[in-house]
Amino acid sequence: MNLFRKKSITALIKDVGQKDITLKKELGAFDLTMLGIGAIIGTGIFVLTGVAAAEHAGPALIISFILSGLACVFAALCYAEFASTVPVSGSAYTYSYAIFGEIIAWMLGWVLILEYGLASSAVASGWSGYFQGLLSGFGIHLPKALSSAYDPANGTYVDIPAIAIIFIITLLLSQGVKKSARLNTIMVTIKIAVVLLFIAVGVWYVEPANWTPFMPFGFSGVVNGAATVFFAYIGFDAVATAAEEVKNPQKNMPIGIIASLMVCTILYIVVSAILTGIVPYTELGVKNPVAFALNYINQDWVAGFISLGAITGITTVLLVMVYGQSRLFYAISRDGLLPKVFSKVDKKRQTPIVNSWITCVLVAFFAGVLPLNKLAELVNIGTLFAFMTVSIGILYLRKNKQAPTTGFRVPFVPWIPILAFIFCGYLALQLPAATWKGFGVWLIIGLVVYFGYGRRHSKLNENEEKIKKAS
Repeated sequence: MNLFRKKSITALIKDVGQKDITLKKELGAFDLTMLGIGAIIGTGIFVLTGVAAAEHAGPALIISFILSGLACVFAALCYAEFASTVPVSGSAYTYSYAIFGEIIAWMLGWVLILEYGLASSAVASGWSGYFQGLLSGFGIHLPKALSSAYDPANGTYVDIPAIAIIFIITLLLSQGVKKSARLNTIMVTIKIAVVLLFIAVGVWYVEPANWTPFMPFGFSGVVNGAATVFFAYIGFDAVATAAEEVKNPQKNMPIGIIASLMVCTILYIVVSAILTGIVPYTELGVKNPVAFALNYINQDWVAGFISLGAITGITTVLLVMVYGQSRLFYAISRDGLLPKVFSKVDKKRQTPIVNSWITCVLVAFFAGVLPLNKLAELVNIGTLFAFMTVSIGILYLRKNKQAPTTGFRVPFVPWIPILAFIFCGYLALQLPAATWKGFGVWLIIGLVVYFGYGRRHSKLNENEEKIKKAS
């Protein structure tokens, strides 16, 4: 049994058109850029900035964002070349199938399932918190038992708002990708407007004295801050999962990936500079740092808009994460490594509806019942693992004579892929030992699933069996 059997790039592209019902190509460069911004700007800018400043980096949070941004920019260039060369659903999973072989592709796909699944659940929990905060402003309070994940000691059993928003998002996604992208664009526009409002109001209240000391926890604190805020950047790889639904992917995929990342990086740096300039970093360890900063300077009316923007922002992150998860299941199932039900496409809407609802139930369960604070860092390590694999994959792609030479090409190869690998590897090493242990357990479970199901049902395995019987 050849565990490292590969699917040629030609075969990957050919498979897309072989099914009777395929995904509909409706997305352009603008849609993709908005999907990317929708996935990136959310929990990171509205929640993580405060924790990272108060506990790790202080005012040097700006440098933390630059370090994380550099790691992502280098990785994004690598993703852009793969997305242009292999315009197929599945993102890093699909690329690895062509470059490293089946077992590595499966393990990476398994890691991405963890990334998208936990990220979706964690974001839904965050959305629930903001939404309940908004309701409380109108004097409406949910029963405590239904307000948060299972924790009998605190009297909570299930997070109903988190489950509800996931079902609403799935209902939207099942209507088709174009409608989803249209609503995402509206919400992203609101979100960017709110961030720009914060910048426009906050810049006048910056006190340079708050930037001293600039690096209170030393450079190690800055690096730990970078590893923490890395969660703020995950999501641009979700753009790559949309490849089969994109018009002219060779041109539009690189634009969507790189443009969304550049816009978000600039906004993150500016917001973190103003945030730490308004409020002393020691006071920023709150769940809503941006709104808190505006209350701090008595701009309560703007703080209200910020809370609304945060809810909108987190909704778009959830939309893109659940979308990415369903398209990942679709790609893995089409290769036979997961049951066929995940790759069944609805004839009328040309979208994997059954897959979307299975994804919905899984994500809703984790968001509604399981406390995710202990598991959040697993999302980071899974993403970093994917980025590192894709970065090294570029070096192998350039040696692949079957690969098309048209489309986007990473400049300065091999240096940019190597820098992406080093930056992401360095950030991964900053994560706690417990995170690495949890990651190891997840990989072991993945191997059990592969050898128990995927290996025997793999389309490549079926082809090999047919060839043996024929000979």
